[in-house]
Amino acid sequence: MKKFDGQKLTEALAVKFASPTRSTRLTVVLGRWLGITFTICFFTGLFSHGLQNPPSWMFFPTSPVWIYQLTQGLHVTAGIAAIPLLLAKLWSVYPELLTWPPVKSPVHGLERASIALFISSALLQLTTGLINTYKWYPWPFPFRETHYWLAWVIWGSLLLHIAVKLPAIAAHWRRQRSKSIVVRRPAAPNPGTSGTGAVSPGRWSRRAFLSAVAAATGAVVVTTAGQSLSWLAPANLFAPRKMGAGPQGVPVNRTATDAKVTELAKSPTWALMVRSGTSSRSFTLDELRELPQHTHELPIACVEGWSQTAAWRGVRVQDLLAAVGAPAGSELRFTSLEPEGAYRTMNMPAEYTRDDKTLVALELNGSVLDLDHGYPARIIAPGRPGVLQTKWLHSMEVL
Repeated sequence: MKKFDGQKLTEALAVKFASPTRSTRLTVVLGRWLGITFTICFFTGLFSHGLQNPPSWMFFPTSPVWIYQLTQGLHVTAGIAAIPLLLAKLWSVYPELLTWPPVKSPVHGLERASIALFISSALLQLTTGLINTYKWYPWPFPFRETHYWLAWVIWGSLLLHIAVKLPAIAAHWRRQRSKSIVVRRPAAPNPGTSGTGAVSPGRWSRRAFLSAVAAATGAVVVTTAGQSLSWLAPANLFAPRKMGAGPQGVPVNRTATDAKVTELAKSPTWALMVRSGTSSRSFTLDELRELPQHTHELPIACVEGWSQTAAWRGVRVQDLLAAVGAPAGSELRFTSLEPEGAYRTMNMPAEYTRDDKTLVALELNGSVLDLDHGYPARIIAPGRPGVLQTKWLHSMEVL
């Protein structure tokens, strides 16, 4: 039986896969771009998670009013941009996975473990994140919790991989002044180049490959970011939500039918109950309309990445607190008419309740709230995720 020769296999693979589109320099450039997108995703994701599951030290900025619109738009846009970048990086390094022996030293083993963990978790994160923008969940695990913990796995494995590969990254961080293209294994002949470094016909140059990756990344960003950036809205071809679409010109994620609130919301006996300790007061819809009304331009911004600014009109939460003798900075709990669901109740920190732009909204874009937008009354506050802008209000309670 012929003895297996790992060295010959490695040399044969070096010849087969050698290409200007697979070099250490190119991999470093792609890694730099990919690192930027994952860093944006990581920190904007932490901010969004903190708003929904606040730790004790969390701060809640209400100004500028579009802060969540910006951060979540960046989060989803950077995640979409990371998809072609990750695929390009995998293309540039996958022959390395076939070298023999698979583990040459403890450091090499650590490098392989870090990249395996990063690639597997990143592919899962980007795939499920993209599917989530379409509100489709074909998996048995909870998306939000899984997405959060995968982000930590990706970030940790990425930092570990950078630490292990730091010498190679530092050596190829800047463009090397050389007439020839240095491929990943310089000892092996490169069938894609001539002796002078010129690229043979039929082979991509490194510059052409990077240009194609940049074009693909730009294309997916331009054709999807219009769901959160108004100036790109005309180019929004593939994102699931489009600005101006939906009742009253604003998109809707969850309808009244989905929430099973149609009959309760339309009931002529509906009233908003406001409680503070032993003090309470019930406001009918007509009584709410008789209170001072305020109008603010505020964005509704959802975790799936879409957002839209609209004109909301209604009663300040501050005024309702004053009606039951509660201070303006009280922490509140709002309850929806929804019979069940993770967002049936919502707690609102003091930063929002003391902001005079936080409204119990009764109108949207100059007309009475559509049923799917939360009729008869809903919350709208500056800088909050859309899932926390409770619709179909039932009660408001001081904690």
